Amino acid sequence: MKCPFCANAENKVIDSRISKDGKAIRRRRECLGCARRFTTYEYVEDILPMVVKKDGRREQFDRQKILNGVKKACEKRPISMEAIDKIVENVEQACQEIQAEEITSTVVGEKVMNELRGLDGVAYVRFASVYRQFRDVGEFISELKDLLSKDKK
Repeated sequence: MKCPFCANAENKVIDSRISKDGKAIRRRRECLGCARRFTTYEYVEDILPMVVKKDGRREQFDRQKILNGVKKACEKRPISMEAIDKIVENVEQACQEIQAEEITSTVVGEKVMNELRGLDGVAYVRFASVYRQFRDVGEFISELKDLLSKDKK
């Protein structure tokens, strides 16, 4: 680890703590060259698959895209930001657990829909209408009937 002040590679760890969110280790270090202190964070490296789009393009897995889609579906609904973040986290974790180099956008979309179905019916239908690109009202009504029949069970 190079010192950000003098670029010396020699330093010592003074203190180590788990970060507030529990997802990183915070280390206070002291440079052995200039004696200045600095902080570093150590994270587990997430290995996420490439997403293969419907048209064959490949993109890096983008957590922000999922977050934006879920936020849009949940707009003006009584759903906390904490619940939205939990959905995104669950989808991201499920995609990591597949342990494949590539995953189709269809799989990602279905995982989001499954999460939304359990959270809020309106948000689920909003997301499904965009994701499944309903061509007419009949397809939309069919999806609603399917949702209602699963809710009754």
